[in-house]
Amino acid sequence: MSEEKEIPKEKKVLIVYVSRTKNTKTIAEIIHQNVGGTLIELELQNPYPENYKAIVDQVAKENETGFLPPLKTKIDDIEKYDVVFIGFPTWGMQLPPPMKSFLSQNNFKGKTIIPFNTNAGYGVGSSFETVKQRCPDSKILEGFTIKGGIERDGILFVMEGNKKIEAEKKIQEWLTKIGMSK
Repeated sequence: MSEEKEIPKEKKVLIVYVSRTKNTKTIAEIIHQNVGGTLIELELQNPYPENYKAIVDQVAKENETGFLPPLKTKIDDIEKYDVVFIGFPTWGMQLPPPMKSFLSQNNFKGKTIIPFNTNAGYGVGSSFETVKQRCPDSKILEGFTIKGGIERDGILFVMEGNKKIEAEKKIQEWLTKIGMSK
């Protein structure tokens, strides 16, 4: 049964992420160290405001209206990748609009999609479900989530020291469980 989960070593891996306080970026880098592949941070044509309340208000409006912010990041050769890790923080208990833009702009048919997430302690919300909905012709593997910072409370980057060591261990266990460890 575990053979189904095994992903052959010749598979091409892409790791795409959105990160505001660098916690998701650190998780993406740990995954990259473990599985290799190409690591890309999604950037917006019009970056979000630095002010926390302003970004919360803007993202809430985008979620309400279904607005997909235009991306500065373009991945022209996405068809060459077999496995796509997508990483993001939970924003308003949802998938961040930039990741919705990325999923809407690309064809993931036949690809293996693996979500990973950082959150302020409230979990993934509807974000993993949204990934499944937006990638209906893909194989979605079990996602990874870990508590990051709590920007609302001024707790920003936390993935360092013991917290980073704990994250590395949990990520290695998760990658083994889903058949993605080297």
